[in-house]
Amino acid sequence: MNPSTASAASVDPKAFTSFASFYPFYLGEHANRTCRRLHFLGSTLALLCLAMLLATGRPGWLLAGLLCGYGCAWIGHFVFEKNKPASFKRPLYSFMGDWVMYKDIWTGRIPF
Repeated sequence: MNPSTASAASVDPKAFTSFASFYPFYLGEHANRTCRRLHFLGSTLALLCLAMLLATGRPGWLLAGLLCGYGCAWIGHFVFEKNKPASFKRPLYSFMGDWVMYKDIWTGRIPF
């Protein structure tokens, strides 16, 4: 099966052999604008928590960053996108996709 040509519902995220082939699937899993906005919010909050971790040295900011990032993203998927996050099957590619999509939103390549 070629994951890039199959419908998103029938694709197993584990079938992708490169991030380049995974990213179009990842974007398809984020078609809902509210879901994308929640990802963007979660990523921004996670970066702020990382900055607070570096500024204060308090490890609680790491947990706060993870909760902000994944909490917002998972709400976006379960409530608005109505799909299961690919991070459950492809955590590294999904994490990479989060930050590439974040950059793509900032640069206007993907609508906010």
